[in-house]
Amino acid sequence: MAVTLLDTPYDDLETRSADARAAAQAKALAAVLTEAKRTSFYFSRALADIDLDAVHGPADLTKVPVTRKADMAALVQKNPPFGGLATAVLKPARVFASPGPIYEPEARRDDFWRYARALWATGLRPGDLLHNCFAYHFTPAGAMMEAGALSLGASVFPAGTGQTDQQVEAAAALKPAAYSGTPDFLRTILEKAEAHGADLSSIRMAHVTGGALLPDTRAFYDARGTAVMQSYGTAELGLIAYESPAHDGLIVDEGVIVEIVAPGTGDPVADGEAGEVLVTLLDTAWPLLRYATGDLSSRLPGTSSCGRTGPRIRGWLGRADQSTKVKGLFVHPHQVAELRRRHPEILHARLVIGREAGADTMVLQIETETAEPSFTATVADSVQTVTRLRAKVERVAPGALPHDGKTIVDTRDYRHG
Repeated sequence: MAVTLLDTPYDDLETRSADARAAAQAKALAAVLTEAKRTSFYFSRALADIDLDAVHGPADLTKVPVTRKADMAALVQKNPPFGGLATAVLKPARVFASPGPIYEPEARRDDFWRYARALWATGLRPGDLLHNCFAYHFTPAGAMMEAGALSLGASVFPAGTGQTDQQVEAAAALKPAAYSGTPDFLRTILEKAEAHGADLSSIRMAHVTGGALLPDTRAFYDARGTAVMQSYGTAELGLIAYESPAHDGLIVDEGVIVEIVAPGTGDPVADGEAGEVLVTLLDTAWPLLRYATGDLSSRLPGTSSCGRTGPRIRGWLGRADQSTKVKGLFVHPHQVAELRRRHPEILHARLVIGREAGADTMVLQIETETAEPSFTATVADSVQTVTRLRAKVERVAPGALPHDGKTIVDTRDYRHG
């Protein structure tokens, strides 16, 4: 395959061997864990009983407790502004806010959120002008893209969100080479420009995130000759994974370690199986360890055909927090995981919530090879102990349940109240 400008890696890290990457990550992880345990209020307690000498690299991360995004607002309230997660190394340049509220620091460092790598893969180069339509108010999204672009030597027009007419006017005058923003907003801008006879043909590439890039939207851009790459990131973590011109999944950023685990647990799932995304940020100042994003994805086998050798994930597949109320009580994915721990004979489980005759119902479907007649009754007793609710237990053959990351499925129809 011929190598094009877009196929050129951002740096040597993207094409190193798996062994070289693992060794470098092990060294970085050791430094992060040491600093976190030494000077972070939160992690000094979370890691108090962890023997750091036993964590030799990414494969040993299961020894480290999970930190959940769902708990961040409560942590911030107890220990503002960063929930006690930051270390003494952190010297914030700016502070941002996300709903919760959750507050995120930007350290005094070039390209703190590491988005230059993703923008480079999109095709942004020194001298290009980026029309940046991410928000600059409160949230860090606009600053993330701007920092990455400036690190590459590109220029930025801080367009922000909304104001479509003004967006068209500015883009027509400035002739930007690239757009960054949500997947659908560029389409809105281009359609508005076409209606007004404005020429926005200078926009030959776009980097999108913050929403799903649906097939019809990608086809719209393809028809115009606009190269579109997407990425996956969060306000707390920055870049997690990014698309290359090969369009064969999202390549995990070199500054993080990604695990895919059974929702509500820290237990890894098999490659190809959907699960919750846990991210460890290799940053001694802001050491988010096994940070449970609440998002679902799955790991792809092999490496990208573009030549980058990092691990890949499929992209965003939905939300992992499938908690719901049944008869006034919450049921959670971690309770299904607890049932599997109590009964190792259960290979896979799915709790199906329904409604019959005006009452909520629960059916625990289990994959098991045991032929013991009383097993379902034993499991049903455990369900009541763990959830305080009764459930019917149904055996199914091994492999019969979809391994899509969903441990709780709510089939109730909410359309009529």
